[in-house]
Amino acid sequence: MKTELEIYRREFKDGPELKYPALDSEVYKTDNGTYYLKEPGVVLIAQSIPHLKGLEKFLNGFDPTLNFPDYIEDPDQLDPSAQIVKLAGQMCYMSLGPVRTKNKDVRKYVGNLVGSGHGSVLEHPNFTFLFYGVSRSFTHELVRHRAGMGYSQESQRYVGGNVLRFVERPEFQEDEILHRQFEGRIDRVAREYENTTIRLLELQEKGLNIVSAEHTTDKKKKVRQASRATLTNEAEAVIVATGNARAWRHIFNMRANEHAEIEIRRATFKAFLVLREVEPTSFSDFEIINLPDGTFAVKTPYPKV
Repeated sequence: MKTELEIYRREFKDGPELKYPALDSEVYKTDNGTYYLKEPGVVLIAQSIPHLKGLEKFLNGFDPTLNFPDYIEDPDQLDPSAQIVKLAGQMCYMSLGPVRTKNKDVRKYVGNLVGSGHGSVLEHPNFTFLFYGVSRSFTHELVRHRAGMGYSQESQRYVGGNVLRFVERPEFQEDEILHRQFEGRIDRVAREYENTTIRLLELQEKGLNIVSAEHTTDKKKKVRQASRATLTNEAEAVIVATGNARAWRHIFNMRANEHAEIEIRRATFKAFLVLREVEPTSFSDFEIINLPDGTFAVKTPYPKV
């Protein structure tokens, strides 16, 4: 059986050394031209990058016999997140001298922190993801995670039908009848959304109070906020999510769990794979579980870290 990483490996275009990997999703189109996706797309678009040179003056402000300035001369380069986590942990005890844990032993160092429940050091590095090919079923669950997270989501009040796409649930993809019904439904919904928008614009021009507005932006917003009522929960809801490493660990533990809803599990599992590629040190305690339905989940012995 192929491992989960072998399945997705083709998506990591430059291999594990790539620092901004993406697990993209193919876009499909019905015979009537309605766009939809079958899988979530996950793109790492930003991460915290340390600048140790900025510590020089600080490190030089101590007794020279401590040799603190040598801290930034460690010959072993770390992934950005691991470097931040290690620095934060060692700063707590001022373990900056020659007898400190060196970069080459970072996995053991972070492993001891995680195993001891000292998760606060994982709150310093941040990662920003773009999630697409996901519905509001996904985003409504994701945004419930507030601690250490920030979100910016596609607005159906400001975004028009020209970028309208839908998401097919996995339960519909393997059954010919359900798949055909899905395609027929999104064609109908897209058509109803367009017709509703046209009708509301006509009424607006006639001065109907409910969609009247003075400014062009307000006019479009008031029409779209009414038209979106025709959309099903299958409409795509693109979202940008930023969180620190500890917050992402919590999300993976809760939402990439085998008991999580399948859409959010598939998306967060992909995000887990990306972060494990980018910074394996802080996520190495997670075990990947192969589920009977062919999907994957993760589990850690340290769920509270």
